[in-house]
Amino acid sequence: MYPMTKKKIKKNGAGISTQAVHAGEIRYNEYGSITTPIVQTSTFIFKNTEEIKKLPQGIEGRFEYGRYGHPTQMAAERKLATIEGAEDAVLFSSGMSAITTAMFALLKAGDHVIITDDAYKRTLDFCVTCLERFQIECSVVKMCDYTAIKNAIKPNTRIFFSESPTNPYLNIMDLERLMRIFRGRNVRIISDSTFATPYNQKPLEFGIDLVIHSATKYLGGHNDLLAGVALGKKELTSQVREYLKITGGVIDPHSSYLLIRGLKTFELRMQRHNENGMKVAAYLESNRKVRRVYYPGLRSHPHHRIACQQMKGFGGVVTFEVRDDIDYVHRFLERLRMINIGPSLGGAESLITHPASISYYKCTREQRLRLGIKDGLIRLAVGIENAEDIIADIEQALG
Repeated sequence: MYPMTKKKIKKNGAGISTQAVHAGEIRYNEYGSITTPIVQTSTFIFKNTEEIKKLPQGIEGRFEYGRYGHPTQMAAERKLATIEGAEDAVLFSSGMSAITTAMFALLKAGDHVIITDDAYKRTLDFCVTCLERFQIECSVVKMCDYTAIKNAIKPNTRIFFSESPTNPYLNIMDLERLMRIFRGRNVRIISDSTFATPYNQKPLEFGIDLVIHSATKYLGGHNDLLAGVALGKKELTSQVREYLKITGGVIDPHSSYLLIRGLKTFELRMQRHNENGMKVAAYLESNRKVRRVYYPGLRSHPHHRIACQQMKGFGGVVTFEVRDDIDYVHRFLERLRMINIGPSLGGAESLITHPASISYYKCTREQRLRLGIKDGLIRLAVGIENAEDIIADIEQALG
């Protein structure tokens, strides 16, 4: 073990880039390394029996076994908590691990969950099919239908789960209105804020209990790691952390290091994602070959007003519709020269996906249409390339 001296950066007293670069870092370590070391080990040895006696005291920096945490993970968690403005953060091996572990940690048999209908497909699958096996009931309500949300509440409702913005239509939840609905009720509000990021929106400031991110996306920012994080008050995150120690979805040291490295350019990347997203969305809306564009920064988006009120920027995901013909869409995708075809987002490279062919290929067309997944629907995750080059690539492909 090395004596760790962490950098203490006030969560609200420094700019977000300063926080992203310095918060949580192990300032002085035995190697004199400016970057937090990758502590690549499964087991931490004890120097003597006196160290063993101190183990029950829970001394920070005294590690026992890799599944219970390691120094590189701890540095990344402190950095993320500072950026989000949270008391604590718990890292996982993926975003879905963060969601499922948090749910299991906070629920028991006989409880009831409410989830919105356009949440991530795998999150819906988990709530609707997996939780049922543990005698946990789930109600699916229409996103932004606040009357339906209120009517779905039961005496045994314990969690309300939603995303904002959502995938793929980028719907925006009115967080203040949502909190008014659940005020005074014993319900935990969990928000998946992956598409927003803590740069564009901070749900904890609105009273949300727990925020989830797929750190694979914008937080890592380079399409080279898998990670998830749950953030909030320690009274909640401590329960989630204890459950994680049982279920074992721990993040490895190297992925923790890559996340720390990616976060150091977080603000710079998000500024470019926001700028590019707005430029590309405006271009697509002006193109006569595009039927409709979904982007919260456009006045045409149904939730543009609330997005402007509670978000700093609108991110790099732009969803649009072209001719309702899968063969036409495939020809368009094949003509792209720079933009890669892939189902993720938030990295330096622009990625484009066709939900009907890639995410919902196991569904029948009728099932897809009921979910709003049309044949001509395309989701573009704008990267940090020059916006003019992204637009030029789309222009020649549509041509």
